[in-house]
Amino acid sequence: MTDRNSNRLIATPSGYAKDNLLYVQEIGTLTSRSPHISTRENIFSFLFMVVIKGSGTFSYKGKKILLHEGDCVFVNCHEPYAHESSAEDPWTLTWVHFYGTNMAAMYDYFNEIGGDFMFHPASITDLLNIFSSLYNVVDRKDALWETLSHKYLTDIVTFAYTNKGDQTGSYSINEKLKVIREYIADHCDEKLTLDMLSEHFFISKFYLVREYKRKYGVTIAGDINAFRISKSKSMLRFSSDSIENISLACGFKECGYFIKVFKMSEGMTPLAYRKKW
Repeated sequence: MTDRNSNRLIATPSGYAKDNLLYVQEIGTLTSRSPHISTRENIFSFLFMVVIKGSGTFSYKGKKILLHEGDCVFVNCHEPYAHESSAEDPWTLTWVHFYGTNMAAMYDYFNEIGGDFMFHPASITDLLNIFSSLYNVVDRKDALWETLSHKYLTDIVTFAYTNKGDQTGSYSINEKLKVIREYIADHCDEKLTLDMLSEHFFISKFYLVREYKRKYGVTIAGDINAFRISKSKSMLRFSSDSIENISLACGFKECGYFIKVFKMSEGMTPLAYRKKW
């Protein structure tokens, strides 16, 4: 007995479809009977996968996430990825590999509006109906099958656009922002950039900037400096370290910039603060 039971269709697009449409490369369903790791990379394809039932893990861009029933995955397969069913609760998946001349731009837009590679919509019923229709179209290959495939693939991408905010990874966006802010507080003495935070938490930097300011009323850069200043104030009061050493210990590369930021925040220099307190 094999460790998997799968039904899949592999399609070869026409030249017209390659030049003008989104087109299916492979579509199918899979039920795992035991853990099996599937690993791929450097494929000119995009994968949309839905967990129908069961659980497993998905690894992408250095992050491994546990998936459960109702979770969706949307990734660029040029990047390395891997997935594996759990042994205790083997999963059933449906998926489609697809491509198109404009797909890279469409995926970039998904990221720009805050899409995460894994999200959990409120319901997958409509999505599974789209997958079923797409599978049937590819299976029959009627005269307009490529045009209809484009339509259903567009529906799937649109579903990702409109449901990406229901749950971002294992967090809602507000929960994710809370985790990001806690991370900033814990690592404020390290080098922190918007690009690094965006990559680490798998969130568009444009979406992160907007939602962070909306939730906390301060920019990320401003919050990083605030956490650094708070740490420096504690060191100024309870240590005898030099201003320069405190500056470096709190994440400021240049002592002069530290003094400038501190004075803007507290209305006095670090040395004056130390003497006052």
